[in-house]
Amino acid sequence: MVAKVIPLADLRRLASTPPPPAPAAPFEGDLRDALGRPLHDLRISVTDRCNFRCSYCMPKEIFDKHYRFLPHDALLSFEEITRAARVFVSLGVRKIRLTGGEPLLRKNLERLVEMLAGLRTLEGQPLDLTLTTNGSLLKRKARALKDAGLQRVTVSLDALDDAIFRRMNDADFPVADVLEGIDEAHTVGLGPVKVNMVVKRGTNDHEVVAMAERFRGTPVVLRFIEYMDVGATNGWRMDEVLPSGELIARLGEVFPLEPLGAAAQGETAARWRYRDGQGEIGVISSVTQAFCRDCNRARLTTEGKLFLCLFGTQGHDLRALLRGDHADAAIGGAIAGIWQGRSDRYSELRAQLPPAPADGARRVEMHYIGG
Repeated sequence: MVAKVIPLADLRRLASTPPPPAPAAPFEGDLRDALGRPLHDLRISVTDRCNFRCSYCMPKEIFDKHYRFLPHDALLSFEEITRAARVFVSLGVRKIRLTGGEPLLRKNLERLVEMLAGLRTLEGQPLDLTLTTNGSLLKRKARALKDAGLQRVTVSLDALDDAIFRRMNDADFPVADVLEGIDEAHTVGLGPVKVNMVVKRGTNDHEVVAMAERFRGTPVVLRFIEYMDVGATNGWRMDEVLPSGELIARLGEVFPLEPLGAAAQGETAARWRYRDGQGEIGVISSVTQAFCRDCNRARLTTEGKLFLCLFGTQGHDLRALLRGDHADAAIGGAIAGIWQGRSDRYSELRAQLPPAPADGARRVEMHYIGG
């Protein structure tokens, strides 16, 4: 029997990565991209590995036992990540979210959290330091992460029905363990805990009301995410998207809702609260109600490539700069130049674009870039 081999370039590198940008003069002033958007939010992927095989992110038929993940020496070290973060903070970043893959699979992650927690914004304030996890290791890790300086966690949970949840994570992992992790995160003070549910019509959309009922009246903020066309491996189809407007209408028939204003500029979730005062929910509508015009996020992959959009097709190699003979100010100048040229707004243009990029490039995969 011939082993199934998945070429790395197909799923990780995706398209030819531009050569490292030449270090530039130190940046000064108010950093904005070509559409006037600031750089305030940095997502850092710390691993491309995950212990789940969710069909919308890492389908098992592709990410099987033959798939070769990145070798350890290709990953940014904790020191390199912290240095990169410090440079980004000098350009205006205020929030850092650690992602994966599953970030809690990265050994000694609490040490990185402690290093990042020591950084300060341009205004001298602590960073908003958060992490997104599938919750499988959260009960075990929550206390150490909190003690290291992590402020909040977001947990991915796509169903309460155990059979549906096991089928969706495709790793036979029980929902009860994730719920215990959520409880532990709240207990140790990693809150308010947010729970993200990716809603896929025909798969788990009938769980929407049950999810709302489970977290109503608790400190947990539940957010529903439209099933997105990230990458090229999840077989995305528009007819499997449950539009947020339809979801809100469905929930409103059971639990009357009213809209809330955004808590911060660039916030991805539209907020709603229960009229009876039992908390709030959010909906992230990147397919049907694009929020590109306020997007202030950059993404750094586990091997140091900078992507300017969740739906990007190419990255900028910052690892080469971090491992070269370059001062922080020069690297900051290079990053500033990249950001100033940014004009990405894929979600706003989705309906006008062909199903695949004309140049044959492939969008970056979710497990590689982080959510």
